[in-house]
Amino acid sequence: MESDPVLTQKQSNVRRLKCSVQNYDWGIRGHDSLVARLFALNSGSSVASHKPYAEFWMGTHDSGPSFLIAAADNGGAIDSVSTSLKSWVSENPNVLGDKVVEKWGSDIPFLFKVLSVAKPLSIQAHPDKELAKLLHKVEPKVYRDPNHKPEMALAITEFEALCGFISGEELKDVLRSVPEILVMIRDADRNRVLLLDDHASKEEDLKAALRLAFTQLMSASKILISRAISDLKRRLHSESEVRQLTAKELLVLRLEKQYPDDVGIISAFFLNHVKLNPGEALYLGANEPHAYISGECIECMATSDNVVRAGLTPKFRDVHTLCAMFTYKQGFPEILQGVHVNQYITKYVPPFDEFEVDRCVLPKGASVSFPASQGPSIFLVAGGEGRMLPQESLRSDVISEGDVLFVPAKTGINITSNVELLIFRAGVNNKFF
Repeated sequence: MESDPVLTQKQSNVRRLKCSVQNYDWGIRGHDSLVARLFALNSGSSVASHKPYAEFWMGTHDSGPSFLIAAADNGGAIDSVSTSLKSWVSENPNVLGDKVVEKWGSDIPFLFKVLSVAKPLSIQAHPDKELAKLLHKVEPKVYRDPNHKPEMALAITEFEALCGFISGEELKDVLRSVPEILVMIRDADRNRVLLLDDHASKEEDLKAALRLAFTQLMSASKILISRAISDLKRRLHSESEVRQLTAKELLVLRLEKQYPDDVGIISAFFLNHVKLNPGEALYLGANEPHAYISGECIECMATSDNVVRAGLTPKFRDVHTLCAMFTYKQGFPEILQGVHVNQYITKYVPPFDEFEVDRCVLPKGASVSFPASQGPSIFLVAGGEGRMLPQESLRSDVISEGDVLFVPAKTGINITSNVELLIFRAGVNNKFF
């Protein structure tokens, strides 16, 4: 007889999950990929050494659904897969909490991921709710749902990204020092940027000037882009013999090797180059440009897969929509260090209702409690081994690397480590309640 996918003998709604993997080309290959290792442990599958493993999805999105699993008695090995998490929470909305159901219906409002990035993702942005509804209606095969997609990336390893537009002063420096850009932007529009006073000019004037310049760059012909990149590459290699290239220039040469003749190489000069240390995070609102470059991270977002792309990608590009949707806000993004809840748990709270993320590093033999939340949570064991005891239950259960668990609203969790544990928890932003 099939065992119930419950963690304990006493009735509990904590559920183990079997989750999905995405093998996008930019992923890290084989066992070097944390995504590959977690997916193999979670699903009982093997890792293909030649295959890219890009994203590990935990949630209810149709493009990468999670399923409830029944655990056999032999150490929690996967015995069978039963119903999807999406259908189960839809049939049992009480596990979501009343306020969550009232606002988002009978579904989990966030999507939880691990990313293993070997080469840059596309220069992209995610639409706000209004634009997402329109894009989904007009191009449902490209934009597959009508939801917005604010997101947050929390670094597991050192992590690089392009994120948001550089400041006005930095933009002027770029227009003065990167001659290859000048052939792609009209003189009048370049001068409009150079003549602006960052302190005296209205913010809307700064944004309008940036919008014109960036849209021209992204809309340039393939011949013009190819010639500019060739000239840029030749100049930087020559200048590298007499001076140290800047971090942005070195990045641009890396991008050129991975995406030759791509406009994203030049457009990188317009964006902030962000480097996160493990435990640091950044959040991205709707209509903000970004491209993850390298490293591994936890990612959490509203439940959506809407992406508008325009560079560093072989996929469909929607340059007109992307350039029209940007906010053109300038300046370096806020880096979140997290707030220490206790000596083991750090909480990362973005300005979005749908989600927050906890990072827990639990030394061998230590114990910690995650208090009950008014909404649902998903726990990922990213390393180590220990025991988990739902506070409503009488008996604990072994948890180890690769385990993913759905924890209902109003359910506290106690965890004790056998060896050092690394756990991430995603839940509805507590400020929403």
